[in-house]
Amino acid sequence: MVNAFSITDIGRKRQLNQDFVFTCVVPLGNLPNLFVVADGMGGHKAGDYASKCTVETIVEEVAKSTKKEPVQILDDAIQCANRLIRKKSLEDINLDGMGTTVVASTYVDGILYVANVGDSRLYVIGDKITQITRDHSLVEEMVRMGGIDRATARNHPDKNIITRAVGASSSVNVDFFEVSIDSSNIVLMCSDGLTNMIEDADIFDIIKSEGDLKQRAEKLIKTANENGGKDNIAVLLMQPEDGGTKKKIADTLTFQKKS
Repeated sequence: MVNAFSITDIGRKRQLNQDFVFTCVVPLGNLPNLFVVADGMGGHKAGDYASKCTVETIVEEVAKSTKKEPVQILDDAIQCANRLIRKKSLEDINLDGMGTTVVASTYVDGILYVANVGDSRLYVIGDKITQITRDHSLVEEMVRMGGIDRATARNHPDKNIITRAVGASSSVNVDFFEVSIDSSNIVLMCSDGLTNMIEDADIFDIIKSEGDLKQRAEKLIKTANENGGKDNIAVLLMQPEDGGTKKKIADTLTFQKKS
């Protein structure tokens, strides 16, 4: 079993929330659980539609998949969402150019399987904070090539230019990661509306503070807004439970978007 809580917030500068999250702590199709964060991009309503449609498509495809391997299930679902978003963007001028990031994960027998497109992130927090995903962004490529350092990258004017997105082309290259975790770890999945507003060290301190997952997630949102709230903010926290621990989970299946 796993425990999880997710929340989104419009932030202090945007007129529309284009972040969308999904949390399911019970079996969905052949996966024992599923967690998804998407951050849409595009003109009025287009980014909103892209993130929502992508997450809903992923959920539908996972639910009906007959495959067994988590990576294959997630890849098939994301590829299906990509084709649909691409098709819609070419058919409707109001949706032209839309796309979305997506980070998805499932926890299976001690292993967290992670899929990533774009610059939404997944971290594992234990004795330290570790970023598992790697941003598909112009600035991240500059860092990898040695053109700029991390400190410069954080405030670079091109920071929000991403190099991969669901719906941007006819096919999408998805990065996959596998990491061993247990009940001593907390998983954070989030949009860049959080990570652009809060340093990793401060995220670590908040997640290691007292309170349940809900209280810590809400504190992350509050801090991001206090630091400027320049974008929509999505936060999903997940923690495996000890084998002998059984907690009552009120909401086992949650789509989340807050205007």
